[in-house]
Amino acid sequence: MMNRFQTYLTQKTNASPLAVFRIGFGLMMCYSIIRFWLKGWIESIYLEPAFHFSYYGFEWIKPLGSFTYIIFIICGLSAFFVALGFKYRLAIITFFLSFTYIELMEKTTYLNHYYFISILSFLLIFLPANATFSIDNIFRKRSFEEIPNWCIDAIKLLLGIVYFYAGLAKINSDWLFKAMPLKIWLPSKYDLPIIGETLMQQDWFHYAMSWSGMLYDLFIPFLLLYKRTRWFAFALVVFFHIFTRVLFPIGMFPYVMIVGSLIFFEADFHKKIIAFIKKVIQKVIQIKSKTIEIIPEYKLKFKSVIIPVVMLFFMIQIIFPFRFLLYNGNLFWTEQGYRFSWRVMLMEKMGSTTFKIVDGETNNFFYVNNSDFLTPLQEKQMSFQPDFILEYAHYLGDHFTNQGHKNVQVFVESYVALNGHLSQLFIDKTVDLYQEEESFKPKTWILPFNDDKH
Repeated sequence: MMNRFQTYLTQKTNASPLAVFRIGFGLMMCYSIIRFWLKGWIESIYLEPAFHFSYYGFEWIKPLGSFTYIIFIICGLSAFFVALGFKYRLAIITFFLSFTYIELMEKTTYLNHYYFISILSFLLIFLPANATFSIDNIFRKRSFEEIPNWCIDAIKLLLGIVYFYAGLAKINSDWLFKAMPLKIWLPSKYDLPIIGETLMQQDWFHYAMSWSGMLYDLFIPFLLLYKRTRWFAFALVVFFHIFTRVLFPIGMFPYVMIVGSLIFFEADFHKKIIAFIKKVIQKVIQIKSKTIEIIPEYKLKFKSVIIPVVMLFFMIQIIFPFRFLLYNGNLFWTEQGYRFSWRVMLMEKMGSTTFKIVDGETNNFFYVNNSDFLTPLQEKQMSFQPDFILEYAHYLGDHFTNQGHKNVQVFVESYVALNGHLSQLFIDKTVDLYQEEESFKPKTWILPFNDDKH
């Protein structure tokens, strides 16, 4: 088996698919940053809030005031340079660091596809995406025709993991046998032309969407891999992601997945794309063609380091989503092991959470008005996510202790409704959360979920 693996690592393929992927990825990321800026989200999400929810272990990453705009400028420019293949290695490293920093500044913005962009950009650091059709080729006067085959397969594998794990996550009773949460979401789309007041209101359609979504995610990577079904699969990819984009405000993710799926096509297809782009550029900009030496094969530098790093990367991606098995209780309820696991749009969860500040000696108390400290988005996300509730409880405890209050204790009364079930008590009201520390250990102060409440 080791010999077969070594043989696989020596296999070569045309560099065009990776170049097309680099261009599409870079341009979409650049547009995403511009879109984020123009919508005013930098100010509303990162600058206006007095308090920011952080990821465990990354509490030191915070917005930098007005300098936060500079991080976005760096991120957008680096994405554009990635698309151009200009100083590619430096550009993709800069993009990975700046984009990931942006996502770690405020946990309320967490989305699976932001995580996907971070790990994909990390993977691209180790791939020769500038081997052909890049500005780097012009400067070094060399272009490479072939790259290691595993460089293309690595991206295919990552896309396959995202899809397949999303399909596995949909194999649960709420999604398949109750059509939840689609049964809640789809009827609200009554304003859509033609289908809004017809299909969106039909019970059978909710189940059809649930089951087809599960089957799509499970099988689409394999349909894309197989040449005979590839065009059919790509048509499904386009339809599925455009349809979900119409139904739900999920930003650039559908387009990232559509463009990303092109990498499953053979090199001749990508050569045609590159030829078309060259024609457009030559019409728009009169550039004198420079002599560039075509090198048959790209020799990967630091191969002895890159291969183990990429292997470790994929081992983590394969194993990490199953960490929820280490915890007891309903995963959607406790959310311990929920994030970073490709569980996409699987639950509708709403909460009402009140914080009570108590003097531990006198038992005098008062209630907190959450809107005094949190934005509406932050308050909404905090109300049903236990790690948010714990972090906010510590923030309140520190805040009122610094104000001069003595023997501060923080208790929570939280009611949460999950996937159409009746609202029920979420947090143990007798536990002083100010004394509880965040960790990877099970959160025993989360009350069990009662599945019988409808």
